[in-house]
Amino acid sequence: PPATQRMTPRWRLAYALSLALVPLLPLVSALPSLVGTYYLVKGCATLLSVTLVLLAAAPVLTVATTLCWALLVAGVVRLLGRGITPGDHPATGGVAWRAWLVTRLLDSTRSSLFPLYAGLATPVWMRLLGARVGKSAEISTVLPLPSLLTVDDGAFLADDTLVAPYELHGGRMRLGTAHIGRRAFVGNSGIVGPGRSVPDNGLIGVLSDTPEHSEPGSSWLGRPAMPLPRVATVAEAGRTFAPPRRLVLARAAVEMCRVLPLIIGFAFAELVLLGEQDALDTGGPGLAAAVGAPLLLAAAAAAGLTATAAKWLLMGRFKVGEHPLWSSFVWRNELYDTFVESLAVPWMAGPFTGTPVLNWWLRSLGARIGRGVWCDTHWLPETDLVSLGDGVSVNRGCVLQTHLFHDRIMRMDTVHLADGASLGPHGIVLPGTSIGEHAAIAPSSLVMRGESVPAGTRWAGNPIAGERVA
Repeated sequence: PPATQRMTPRWRLAYALSLALVPLLPLVSALPSLVGTYYLVKGCATLLSVTLVLLAAAPVLTVATTLCWALLVAGVVRLLGRGITPGDHPATGGVAWRAWLVTRLLDSTRSSLFPLYAGLATPVWMRLLGARVGKSAEISTVLPLPSLLTVDDGAFLADDTLVAPYELHGGRMRLGTAHIGRRAFVGNSGIVGPGRSVPDNGLIGVLSDTPEHSEPGSSWLGRPAMPLPRVATVAEAGRTFAPPRRLVLARAAVEMCRVLPLIIGFAFAELVLLGEQDALDTGGPGLAAAVGAPLLLAAAAAAGLTATAAKWLLMGRFKVGEHPLWSSFVWRNELYDTFVESLAVPWMAGPFTGTPVLNWWLRSLGARIGRGVWCDTHWLPETDLVSLGDGVSVNRGCVLQTHLFHDRIMRMDTVHLADGASLGPHGIVLPGTSIGEHAAIAPSSLVMRGESVPAGTRWAGNPIAGERVA
């Protein structure tokens, strides 16, 4: 490609303004609720009356703010998507800026709008963003460039899939469409790059690239992708691809409850703010500053304990087994996950990642965690199935993946890291995995399902392979 020109002052200003203004967009979406709050508390004479009014209004204010934020993001993404075209572009021009900004916005919505993901609402959300999505598609926390994405009927995109992303190299940005075929499956953190497609009934494994060419029904794993021998599981259609209307309605009823963690979080924020206001009125700025940390710690503890209570009430103890997509178990599990991601993580697990506090909370969810464990991630999906020995290190971005979801069947199994074992940043271990004492897995590596890593060895790769080093 021709030599790339230096970034002009115009685009330097565009990126600078984006970095400054994008964080203000949530405030814009909250304006209707802020105005409503003003009129609600305008006539209240005491702090207690203000508190009662705001807590009563929390559900309406939460839903209004969430809808405004979703519509604002969708409008901005659709507008920017008009200028995102396939091809090779300068990494400092208008197309690159649009692609970068869309990716940044949608990455943030995977936490701020988490209840919209991994449910019946997700295909609707993707269409609103500009993607072409067919019937009965199942989409989790995908990160796409929506204007370049096509998902056919019955396809499945698992957690953290990256579809139609931009590629940067040598000062150029490459963009291309991504196509997910009918009843195709892309596993957790799978990548469907620009100009790539997953064929009908095809499968892309966890943390794997989509190959340039593949046949319908083929399966691929790794980076670079290698053919994966696999026999698809045949299950009852009414529980996988063709559910009856009663199951659709039942699932919708459960998924509507996903707004509950948002409402609770909204109420916690109101209580912290009102506590600060009372301290300011009573003792001035000094007292307000002094009570800030205790108020936030109390809210963090309440958020963590609420998520723990939700886990035991909704799921009980996780056990090794299988459950079809259209089952109460799977829907309740997603609801519990919303309590974790939308309530516990923002208030408690996120700020305390990599500390003993996170370990204490994970133990309350059923995980078996030994002494001196460094855990820099909260992604332990089915906590009862996770066992970490003394002195284990689990680094940032790691996933102790205790379930897989291909063929629309959730298969769960245990993950065990023995004393002194280490999992490098962004590493993933699949169900049925056992890592021996003082064994080390390198960053961004994948330990395959059912593998046992010998004690005292070091491994790397996606999937881990090659000579082991004692």
